[in-house]
Amino acid sequence: MDGDDTLERLADVIASRRPDRGGDPASSYVARLFAKGPDAVLKKVGEEATEVVLAAKDGDRVRLVAEVADLWFHTMIALAAADLRPADVLAELRRREGLSGLEEFALRKLAAREQEG
Repeated sequence: MDGDDTLERLADVIASRRPDRGGDPASSYVARLFAKGPDAVLKKVGEEATEVVLAAKDGDRVRLVAEVADLWFHTMIALAAADLRPADVLAELRRREGLSGLEEFALRKLAAREQEG
């Protein structure tokens, strides 16, 4: 990791915009989105994910970067709504590091089966 703390700084700003922490929906997009409730946040994540797919399919590299930035931003709002931080996602990625995708998927299936029974 290169020590870039951009995601953590952005997470701090997003957290400060929550209406329950003083964010004003009249002057902040993030506060307004939080005030609309979790379904509005999740809807935005879905919309942005679709835009990422379309940009990738079109091969538009500049638009793809912009759409991924939008997706990450809205995903960070969803994380903040659940009182989670980018560090939580990075810890999960570190946990998966060195596992093949197939191994990681098999471990998740096994864990789900163990929780069921």
